[in-house]
Amino acid sequence: MSYITIYFGNNPVFLCDEITPQIDEYKHHPDAVYIDELSTAAINSLLHEINKAQFHAGIIFDKDFKKLQTDFFKHFSLIKAAGGLVKNKKGEILLIFRRGKWDLPKGKLDENETIEQCAKREVQEETGLQELETGKLIQITYHTYTEFGKHILKESHWYNMEATGNEKLVPQTEEDITEIIWVKKEDIKKYLPDTFPAIINVLKHA
Repeated sequence: MSYITIYFGNNPVFLCDEITPQIDEYKHHPDAVYIDELSTAAINSLLHEINKAQFHAGIIFDKDFKKLQTDFFKHFSLIKAAGGLVKNKKGEILLIFRRGKWDLPKGKLDENETIEQCAKREVQEETGLQELETGKLIQITYHTYTEFGKHILKESHWYNMEATGNEKLVPQTEEDITEIIWVKKEDIKKYLPDTFPAIINVLKHA
């Protein structure tokens, strides 16, 4: 079974080759959109529905998952990004505050760098932490937004990281980061109401 979740604001759209019990719950919601024949018209209809306040979720089903993903992505400008779930020696988790939301450090992939290099560079730039060890890839998240009339799909690769030193946290203010904090694992739930669904999914791995 293969599926990915793409967030349009706070609402998920599932691309899948099987309807799991979790996806089935969304499918039966009165304000969900279910598509089993992907076409330009179907995508345009979905994008129209997403703009409605009552929109709940979208499910796009096809037994050929790779083709489904390729065909869906064609309707968006894809931007690749990477970031980190950073812990210190105490096991505390780093959160940044940006544009009214608690977030994790990440940014766009530059030319001629790997995704892993991008993740480390972005964490260093946004937090001031230079002494970092990069671990395994946690997961890839997807979310969309509109920029200059274009539909953008951002694919973010998230890595486990450890801050090995005892460095001062320095928010990158030019990226609208106003605060950086270390949070104990047991306190993370306090911050979840003021973050994004995709970030919540990454934090679950903490």
